Amino acid sequence: MTDLTRVTTWIDGYLRAWNSNDPADIGSLFTEDADYYTAPFRSPLCGRQQIVEDWLERRDEPGETTFEWHPIAVTDDVAIIQGSTTYPDHRFSNLWVIRLDADGRCREFTEWWMEHPATPAE
Repeated sequence: MTDLTRVTTWIDGYLRAWNSNDPADIGSLFTEDADYYTAPFRSPLCGRQQIVEDWLERRDEPGETTFEWHPIAVTDDVAIIQGSTTYPDHRFSNLWVIRLDADGRCREFTEWWMEHPATPAE
């Protein structure tokens, strides 16, 4: 069952993991057999262990980013989240599709991101 409270709790955990890069924080977000889709037409990361390993290979430094989000839709089965990630030198728009299990762990996660064009220096 997915609802806004569970989604908010999960995203809070995601942000904690994003800033800690702690394998336990990352792993606690996902079911053992979760699928994590990172790009169209690319095979998903399959399973908690592969998700944790990939996350740590691509990790950001703690405090390097800010993330703002709001729900687009939340149903019993799925949440669609629109977000914005800001790094010191660039910004991304994000769209997340999150499917949680009964315990609030993610069983399927899809993320799309689009980099904003650079703004000319003034």
